[in-house]
Amino acid sequence: MDAARASPNREARESLQPDNHDLMTEINATNAARNFSELLDAVEHRGEHFTIVRRGKVVAQLEPVAIGRGADIKALLRLRRVDRAWTSDLVATRELVAIEERS
Repeated sequence: MDAARASPNREARESLQPDNHDLMTEINATNAARNFSELLDAVEHRGEHFTIVRRGKVVAQLEPVAIGRGADIKALLRLRRVDRAWTSDLVATRELVAIEERS
């Protein structure tokens, strides 16, 4: 049996391979639907980015979420104003915990 017949999704898998010249691999919507699990694995485990195209038009981009790493979360928190009420609540909670620990 030849390689194409042994692997009916060979073209789809080849289309999932990242192109070193592009930041995002382009994949048509049909192949994206048929290989969605593989796309998610590539995004989650290898940080790959995909542009999904339907009828020649870009309709979506699939990429890792930007949030999730400690540094990213800290950067987002720095963009927010300090909530003085939360700060005083935190101090009061810490004092209660300290009292309970001493008891």
